[in-house]
Amino acid sequence: MFKASKQLQLYPAPLAAALLLAAAATQLTGCVVRTAVAVPAAPPPPVYVAPAAAPPDADVDMQANEAPPPLPVYPQPPCLVEGYIWTPGYWAWAPAGYYWVPGTWVAPPHIGLLWTPGYWGFVGGVYAFHAGYWGPHVGFYGGVNYGFGYGGVGFAGGRWVGNSFAYNQSVTNVNVTVVHNTYNETVVNNVAVNRVSYNGGAGGVSATPTAVERMASQEQHVPATQAQRQHVQQASGNPALLAKNNGGRPAIAATPHPGAFNAPGVVGAHGAPPAPVHPAAYSNHNGAAAGHGAAAAQGNGKPPAPKSNAKPHPKAAPREGEKTAQR
Repeated sequence: MFKASKQLQLYPAPLAAALLLAAAATQLTGCVVRTAVAVPAAPPPPVYVAPAAAPPDADVDMQANEAPPPLPVYPQPPCLVEGYIWTPGYWAWAPAGYYWVPGTWVAPPHIGLLWTPGYWGFVGGVYAFHAGYWGPHVGFYGGVNYGFGYGGVGFAGGRWVGNSFAYNQSVTNVNVTVVHNTYNETVVNNVAVNRVSYNGGAGGVSATPTAVERMASQEQHVPATQAQRQHVQQASGNPALLAKNNGGRPAIAATPHPGAFNAPGVVGAHGAPPAPVHPAAYSNHNGAAAGHGAAAAQGNGKPPAPKSNAKPHPKAAPREGEKTAQR
């Protein structure tokens, strides 16, 4: 007779042993051990990563979506301090729009340095302003003809002779009662004379750096001085210098030194409302009042012959008599 107690005898011995071991493991651990075969996961779908944008040029100060206005036409105030160098005016950009930074005579940070003006360039659909700088040679400034020696390439308004700066009276206006180191050298202008204030884009100046300008870009540069930065800041806060308020003809187009917006010698652009004339306005070497008429613009007429009694570059403030005159 078949007995229930002997049911296990019906299974093969190996299978029975395996079942007994599994039952024992379940009782000891209270869990079921399962074996699985590892299946490699499917690779994630490819994700498009846009290329990183090129970093902006280190010398780009500001950007705008519209072209700057034409350069205003204005006379150059006479240089009143030996060793000062002319820095031309330009249009700067602010949320309220373009505003004019007047041209001015500036003390260079060191002997032997020249000023490379800033310029607007059209690149990548926007207008970017490349900041000016001081260096041993004048570099690329967009081919923009700022006048007074900055004809678009290089600088013909003067040069360093040892520790003194000599002024070319053919293109710059100096007060010869103060400035004695001068010479006359005819400047041949190979750049089209116009008022375009930017490089590239529709209507812009078509100019690329020359070999000399590329070499100058590799030299050690010094940024604008504190006096120059304050000059720009003061211009940005003057509503009369906004292009939308002055029609592109600022009444304060140039000053005798940085920040002197109300000083004697301030000149306005041609066609602009006349700026207040100080009774002690300086005279240039032709006797014409500074800032009035075309004679003041380029110091025309026949200036005195070059003089050799050069004076050293001023490291400190002007002499006492000059201080009184500039207040």
